[in-house]
Amino acid sequence: MSSEDRLRRGYELAAKALFSEAIPAGAAAGTWAGELSSSPLSTATAVTAFMLVMRQQPERAAELEPLIRGGLSWLVAHQNSDGGWGDTVLSHSNISTTALGYASLHLAASSPANSLTACDASTMQAAARAKSYFDQQGGFEAIRKRYGKDHTFSVPILTHCALAGLIPWREITPLPFELGCLPHWFYRWIRLPVVSYALPALIAIGQVRHHLAPSRNPLLRWIRRASVAPTLRKLESIQPESGGFLEATPLTSFVTMSLAAMGQSDHAVARAGVRFLIESVRLDGSWPIDTNLATWVTTLSVNALARDSLPVAQGEAITAWLLGQQLRIVHRYTNAAPGGWAWTDLSGGVPDADDTPGAVLALLKLAPSNPEVLSAVEAAITWLLDLQNSDGGWPTFCRGWGALPFDRSTPDLTAHVLRAFRAWLTVVVEGDSPLDARGVTHAIKRRVERAVSTGFAFLARTQRADGTWLPLWFGNQFAPDDENPVYGVSKGLAAYRDWGRLDDEQAQRAAAWLVSVQNSDGGWGGTVDTPSSTEETALAIEALMPVKTAEAAWTRGLEWLLDRVESEKFRDPAPIGLYFAKLWYFERLYPIIFATSALARAVATRRSVG
Repeated sequence: MSSEDRLRRGYELAAKALFSEAIPAGAAAGTWAGELSSSPLSTATAVTAFMLVMRQQPERAAELEPLIRGGLSWLVAHQNSDGGWGDTVLSHSNISTTALGYASLHLAASSPANSLTACDASTMQAAARAKSYFDQQGGFEAIRKRYGKDHTFSVPILTHCALAGLIPWREITPLPFELGCLPHWFYRWIRLPVVSYALPALIAIGQVRHHLAPSRNPLLRWIRRASVAPTLRKLESIQPESGGFLEATPLTSFVTMSLAAMGQSDHAVARAGVRFLIESVRLDGSWPIDTNLATWVTTLSVNALARDSLPVAQGEAITAWLLGQQLRIVHRYTNAAPGGWAWTDLSGGVPDADDTPGAVLALLKLAPSNPEVLSAVEAAITWLLDLQNSDGGWPTFCRGWGALPFDRSTPDLTAHVLRAFRAWLTVVVEGDSPLDARGVTHAIKRRVERAVSTGFAFLARTQRADGTWLPLWFGNQFAPDDENPVYGVSKGLAAYRDWGRLDDEQAQRAAAWLVSVQNSDGGWGGTVDTPSSTEETALAIEALMPVKTAEAAWTRGLEWLLDRVESEKFRDPAPIGLYFAKLWYFERLYPIIFATSALARAVATRRSVG
């Protein structure tokens, strides 16, 4: 078999695997929902939420006790050999998730003997091993150090432990939940100690700390007492129909357990939270971090496949489905304007600057002359323009929030937005849909051109001395500080490629670094001397393919990737995803999607050369 034939065959195998994962029937037929990894962290928090609700509502024991037993059993079965837990079953142990698992087991063990039959000898032994690991890693002080000034996750973790009786309430930093009474636009100016998406935790966890250990300052105590009712109303107003805040099990669990500990287990928010958790549990007793990344993996899949691979009917169905996911009203959670897309098709999603450009690229690929698509994309372009920060980069959710890392501009999102702008200009301005004929104002085009200039300036300014960019939402557990510069560089180079700027100094330095960290086996990990993975190798290959000086490197990478595809090992996922505040996940579709994308571009490159 010739190398060209092998390459085409490799793409066909990867694409076939990807198509086999598409939803076969129903309203979302032809799209992809994927499957997120089960999470010890999510499982621990859900179990604790149920235990505290059941203390307040013992009549729900028949409903909740089997779920508690199932979750505890799953935790015991998936405890790492060192006594800790990581965020996924493929993750190294860490202090945060171990603290949550230990707290859940301890709470179960301290419950009345007749209430939780899961507290057998194995559960008690697992709790003892978890305590040993937790103490060896530095205990509660290590949790505080891990997150520093960002209280988004450290305070919920410590609150969870306080609810289990492991730490005194006075050692928990009180969150200013009274600020939930303020209008949303005001938050960016007051430098909250939690990030923009964590308002539910700010309110619920702040309230339970106030309820069980109120401030000694009489004025502050009075202000917080007066703020309980209005902030609870605010909490109820931003809860999505599904009951799951951000569709995330940990955030929803933290809110639910806090309300239950305040004697508010029958509050509407707690009831909806319990319903969400019940509906989210898996057959093995575990919970994922989030329900799904359906919009994200669907747009990734569309953008990965060769243009002639997607059947017309499926493409039309995906187009209609994606149009239906675009936000059409002001979002009640983040107050985001209409025009963006979230990562999921479910009600708990929030529009952001990664999923929106992904949807723009997919729709312009699927139906570049469809008037409805062009109108939707125009709204998305305007939405992205309005989201750009004054530093030239793009944040995830909200413009102007910058006190904490997950609210700041980030290179990977900025590069993705720049690629969406290039596609829009190519199709609408330079293509068969003239600007004036479509009624698109020249002002939007001028705004895009200015945004592109400042966006590339941001990328140049944030590139590190070694030529790398660091992504926000992806990491590598084998790399120093859990960073993943291979992902960041791959995404940055894609923007320079799409804009024809690979001769820029920044692109040249980035490409040279990427070549320099290729492993001896031909693959790539997150950085130098980290194990090769399908995801990172595929991303590096695709980024380097148009770089003339990197042909030898990406050709070697293709050999590694084709071996993985032919042996079916390319389906094995790696925990490279970061989901809010150092919470790891893996998505079963990532390696399939990324391999398909790299091989599709390789086939097209070889075809154009031939």
